[in-house]
Amino acid sequence: MRSSMGRTGVCWDNAAAETFFSALKNERVHRTVYATKAQARRDVIRYIEGFYNSRRRHSALDYRYPNEVHYIYQQPPAAA
Repeated sequence: MRSSMGRTGVCWDNAAAETFFSALKNERVHRTVYATKAQARRDVIRYIEGFYNSRRRHSALDYRYPNEVHYIYQQPPAAA
């Protein structure tokens, strides 16, 4: 893995991360009041694992689910 070499102000380097955090904030965190950090952490993990990765399609992944892409990537290549 190689780190990004983009210049300051180049938006394409972290567009996927920016999109993820925007969705997390808008769909979950800003709509909820948490009593403790532990409760917030559990809720964010539940959102990511229970909804974002398994039921939310992503344009950057050709409108597939992140879990689906992950499992396809983990499969050994088929013998030709």
